[in-house]
Formats: sequence, C-alpha cells, structure tokens
Amino acid sequence: MKKHLSFFFFFLFFLNSISVAFAAAKPEEKSLVAVVPDITLIYQMIIFGILIWILNILLYKPILSIIDRRKKQLEESENEIKLFNESVEKRVAEYEEKLKQAKLKASEQKKEIIQEGANQAKNIVDAVRNEIPVIAREFQQKMDKEVERAKQILDGYSKDLSLQIAQKILGRPVQ
Repeated sequence: MKKHLSFFFFFLFFLNSISVAFAAAKPEEKSLVAVVPDITLIYQMIIFGILIWILNILLYKPILSIIDRRKKQLEESENEIKLFNESVEKRVAEYEEKLKQAKLKASEQKKEIIQEGANQAKNIVDAVRNEIPVIAREFQQKMDKEVERAKQILDGYSKDLSLQIAQKILGRPVQ
C-alpha cells in the first residue's frame, strides 16, 4: 500500500511536469511558466523522489504505525468484548439453569408439604372416625345408666305417688 501510494504521487508529478513542458514547447501559446524538458526535469524528479522518501520516513510511516496500533487495539477490544459477552451469556445461562433447578426443587418441596399435610389430615380424620364409635358407646352406656337410675327413682316416686293418690281418693290410709 505504501509503495503504491508513493508511486502514484510520483507518477502524477511526472505527468504534470511533462504536460507543463509540452505546453511550453508550443510557440503559438504563451505561458507564464515555461518549462523546457531538459536536465532540470530530471533534477525535479530526483528532488520529488527525495521528498517522497523523506515524507515516507517522517510522515507516512508514523501515521501508518499509529493506524496499525489503533487497529490492533480495536481488534483486541473487540476480542475482549466478545469474550466478555460470551462470559455474560454463559453466566446468564448458568443463572437461568440454577433458577430453573431452584423452582423445580421448590415445587417438589411444595408438593411434599402438601402431601404431608394431606396425610396428617387423613390420619386425624381416621383417628376421629375410630374414636367416634368408642365415644358413642360410652355415651350410650352413660345414657343407659342414667335411664336406669331415672327409672329406679321414678319407680320409687311412682309407688309413693300412687299410694298418695289412692289415699286421697279413698280418703283413708292404704298399705
């Protein structure tokens, strides 16, 4: 690229010099600058070549090296960005996987807790169902005892009451 650029400028200068020289060679046209193709043309070409060489050393090479450094820095930065993006994507994927695992684990624990609660409720209901007949029997026995006691009390009262009624009706004591 550098060689092509130098050659291009040299070629342009050369063409310009030749066109000016031939323009001055035409006698019918008057030119302010008259360049005759002689040894000075060769000197100008040599001076132009030296100028290109000096500019190449002082200007083109430093600028091109700066441009190359910047390109390298940009490439390194792009590589770092790619690595960073890959790292971020990897971490996001890991985070999403951990989050998914945590949700699954929480869901399983929730199901286990619900199942455990249902089992405990079933055990409590079964225990109460088993106790109901026992409680009913005990209640029935108590009721039977109370009824029996009430019958005994009422039998005693009924005998006394019937004697009192008979005495009042008959008007005399009955045995």
